[in-house]
Amino acid sequence: MSEDGHEQNGHENVPSRQRRRFPGISSRAYEHPADRSALVALRKLSGFDTVFKALSGLLPERSLRLLFLSDSVRVSDQQFAHLNDMLRDACYILDLEKVPPMYVTQDPQPNAMCIGLDEPIIVVTTGLVELLDEEEMRAVVGHEVGHALSGHSVYRTILLFLTSLALKVAWIPLGNLAILAIVTALREWFRKSELSADRAGLLVGQDLKASMRGLMKIAGGNHLHEMNVDAFLQQAEEFESGGDLRDSVLKILNVLPRSHPFTTVRAAELKKWAESRDYQRIMDGHYPRRSEDKDTSVSDSFRESAASYAGNVKSSKDPLMKLVSDLAGGAGDLGGRVRRGFGGFASSSPQDGPPSESANGTEQPPTDTPPRDGD
Repeated sequence: MSEDGHEQNGHENVPSRQRRRFPGISSRAYEHPADRSALVALRKLSGFDTVFKALSGLLPERSLRLLFLSDSVRVSDQQFAHLNDMLRDACYILDLEKVPPMYVTQDPQPNAMCIGLDEPIIVVTTGLVELLDEEEMRAVVGHEVGHALSGHSVYRTILLFLTSLALKVAWIPLGNLAILAIVTALREWFRKSELSADRAGLLVGQDLKASMRGLMKIAGGNHLHEMNVDAFLQQAEEFESGGDLRDSVLKILNVLPRSHPFTTVRAAELKKWAESRDYQRIMDGHYPRRSEDKDTSVSDSFRESAASYAGNVKSSKDPLMKLVSDLAGGAGDLGGRVRRGFGGFASSSPQDGPPSESANGTEQPPTDTPPRDGD
């Protein structure tokens, strides 16, 4: 709920607590660098909107709208009124002029999405509505409104269409491979857009604990008394740094078919951003405005994206990212690590020294290794 109990469409919002509003905020304020660079480039393309409007005739958008209208519940003052209040308030906080229609659809799987080419529509499942409390749900609604403000709904719709098309043309030689290549690229971008939308959800809810609770529930269900935020974030740390080069490859293979990043990773990324100077500046009222979007430099956005990726590689504890960083920096021990094989890239604690080697280069176990029973 917003900070002044404003009135929208004849309905007065009564805030439970004050929340800051961001008049004229550009989506660039909260977008992940990789997400932002792609969007800025697309927005700068001459005729981009015309091409996608022409493409809309091929996509099942009208069919989707009719489907949700006929077989879901449209959020309004009369239906799911508490969600309607959250939706209008999220649009007010992020200064989205037109409130997108929102539907609740029967599905036990907790999920939400923002789709549409001409106008975005937001869909949430009953599984999500039943799982989350009010503040957690507010962050989700803000997440979807963030998608709408960024224009993500266009690409999400195309991704859904191409995923469906790939299944239909699977029998055509090479045809499926071409579509899957595009789908894979779109998924990589969309995973970054999810990190952007998580930030928008935090700007709307302005309650990091609620955002964290929501992500934990999506991962582990409605058992908060059995979960702990610090332990949940520790899982992200273990996922990031654990294993060897083989595990790094498996991580990539596991994430490729997904449209969303892993939940623990999303939680860790959001907490990191919430503690950053960028977030504090937005909360203090210093953020890019939509009126400045047309003057945004594509090259500057690409440089920011490249710098972000380089920083992530340099600071990453993942064995594969360490290898990339070592190759870029010419690490002296790289040859030895390659010679020792995959195990040479396994994570080790600082107090553990490197494994000793005999004169012939074979690896020897540490001298203080205790004997195992039964050997």
